[in-house]
Amino acid sequence: MLRALLLLTALLGGCVSFSPRDPSPVPLAGPVDLPRFMGDWYVIAHIPSDYDRGSHAAVETYRLNDDGSIATLYSNRLGGFDGEPKTMTPTMHVLDDSGNALWGVRFFWWWPFLYEYRVAHLETDYSAAIIARSDLDFLWIFSRTPTMSEKQYQGYVKRIAGWGYDVNKLEKVPHR
Repeated sequence: MLRALLLLTALLGGCVSFSPRDPSPVPLAGPVDLPRFMGDWYVIAHIPSDYDRGSHAAVETYRLNDDGSIATLYSNRLGGFDGEPKTMTPTMHVLDDSGNALWGVRFFWWWPFLYEYRVAHLETDYSAAIIARSDLDFLWIFSRTPTMSEKQYQGYVKRIAGWGYDVNKLEKVPHR
């Protein structure tokens, strides 16, 4: 029984292993107005997970819950516009003292771990954003519209490279 309790304590103690004060090569955007951030974001490009490699028409939608958490719907089609539709519905939790720019992501209600989600760059008009992680493993370039100029995209690629990301891993996400 004692071993089980110690194991559970160790597991739960690591539920949030990041904070706004942790050193990170990736910045946090200035204060994020959460109601303004809510809504649809088109994924223009990403460093994908296995779940969304080869995505088409990827969109992430946020809705602020009454308890302050953020309901999320991520949808895409794998392999083409007619590919199999996929969805994920994680819940996001804003970390205190982050200016609403650092969130923890929980994929299952019973899962004790929160994964880092950094609003690393946000245009002042909330037209585009870069979401990143301190581990430099995943990244998303978002836009409120399904297209982005190549000049703007390349500016983001340069910024991302400056944080230490391998930009050769970026995949553009086609939209109709």
